[in-house]
Amino acid sequence: MSHPFSGARRIGPSLARMRTDTGRAAADWNARMLAQAADGTRRGTRWGRGAFALVPSALAVGVLGTALAQGALAANFSVTGQPFTLTSNGVRGSGFGAIVNTPAVGRPDGTTSTSTAMARVGFASAGLAGLCGIVHQTIAGVPYSLLLTGGQKVTAAPPATFTTDIDASNLYIQATELQAYGPTTLQNAVLGQSADQVTVAGKPLTGALPGGFGLGSAGGEGGSSIALHGLNASAYDAEMAGALVLPDLKLRVVAGTATAC
Repeated sequence: MSHPFSGARRIGPSLARMRTDTGRAAADWNARMLAQAADGTRRGTRWGRGAFALVPSALAVGVLGTALAQGALAANFSVTGQPFTLTSNGVRGSGFGAIVNTPAVGRPDGTTSTSTAMARVGFASAGLAGLCGIVHQTIAGVPYSLLLTGGQKVTAAPPATFTTDIDASNLYIQATELQAYGPTTLQNAVLGQSADQVTVAGKPLTGALPGGFGLGSAGGEGGSSIALHGLNASAYDAEMAGALVLPDLKLRVVAGTATAC
């Protein structure tokens, strides 16, 4: 007659081997990534051009967070084939412009589509009252969420008044939907300007077509301004082409489908 705990004794070494193998695989992956980054060869595309590989790496996240918080790194966030959510308690921007275009959207199979109309919104300079970005991803059939937060806590119900604590220059958002939950103030804006005549920081917006819809400035370059209370955007791309200076940047991966940071 076998001992009732003989199976547990056999399972113990197997679990130990699994833990060892898993740790060795993670260490090998990190070593390969560091070696590839060090040789100077550009592989694939920028972080924002492809799907996020949600492989935890405390070292990489720490270095990225420090660089962003010090304003030392431009950033481009996007997810192949699906939108992500960007929210803030409020945004104040100058040198504002917007157009409607049909950008190339990447699919998971590597192809692209230009059949989705979106608004491309740009700010020569912008102040945000906190930032919350949520990316939903499924790995091996299991849902995960990547949460990016910075500055003050973003609330579900935006405050009646807000104070910005994040500074960004040359901020661009490509979105299928962008809305504010409170009053919006536009100054020196021209609604219906030809898209190819709309400029932000001296440059036309990507994808602008002559005769297309545009929202530009009546006060010359940088003359328009906007204040949005409670920004909520369903975006395919958020690009900070200039510096991004924000306090308390955090990147977290959590299980499930998160709806708030």
